Amino acid sequence: MVEQLLRGLGILVTRPAHQAGALIQMIEAAGARAWHYPMVEIVGLGDPAKLSALIDRLDEFDFAIFISPNAVRHGLALVHARRAWPARVRIAGVGPGTGQALADAGHADVVLPRTRFNSEGLLAHEEFTRVAGKNIVIFRGHGGRELLATVLRERGARVEYAECYRRIRPAVDDAALRRLWTDAQVQVAIAASPDALRNLVAAVGPAGRAALLATPLVVVSPRLAEHARELGFSGAIQLARDAGDASLVAALGAWRASQNSL
Repeated sequence: MVEQLLRGLGILVTRPAHQAGALIQMIEAAGARAWHYPMVEIVGLGDPAKLSALIDRLDEFDFAIFISPNAVRHGLALVHARRAWPARVRIAGVGPGTGQALADAGHADVVLPRTRFNSEGLLAHEEFTRVAGKNIVIFRGHGGRELLATVLRERGARVEYAECYRRIRPAVDDAALRRLWTDAQVQVAIAASPDALRNLVAAVGPAGRAALLATPLVVVSPRLAEHARELGFSGAIQLARDAGDASLVAALGAWRASQNSL
């Protein structure tokens, strides 16, 4: 059913280059054309000295929370370069993609949200409802939401950040990107982060902004949908269940079905 629904669509994929391959394959297997213009590039830290010092005292923590697959990829690489993972430190992630990345790295016994795959979902898990006196480290990129740390501290935990990567705007052919709309090649776009949306608006520039902002979106959270509206996106916004490839393709199918029913 999804295959038939997606046939003939042009879909803009904004994921980082190293994370887009499987999603593009699924989109094209479903009969659509994927246009890949990465709007975020994940790079390492310029100076990892602070993080290295934290890794050296990982044994002090009760929990390590990984915010994303990128946090797993970069954070565990830095840990394993310095030491073995301490057995006493339990691991948690915010969603199935992070959980899979942890499993691929050899950490299968992790705490994950049961329903909502985000910070709110993890905070609702019983492991994190009673954390008074616990030491928790959060592996994440530079910047980002403060909700998880804020609530855990309100519940009595001591929280530190292990910032292990940075997000930058990659160089893309802005003129070629704008031509996708001039030539009517894009009917819907996928975005999984505020940075991707902001960088996309900047990349098309004033000349391409009106067409972009009218483009329907598939996003991964109500918070990101709200951010899209704040940026001026006026088209339909379809929520994916989570940031996984299958969920994004299912959301594309749901959006197409809603258009066919109009």
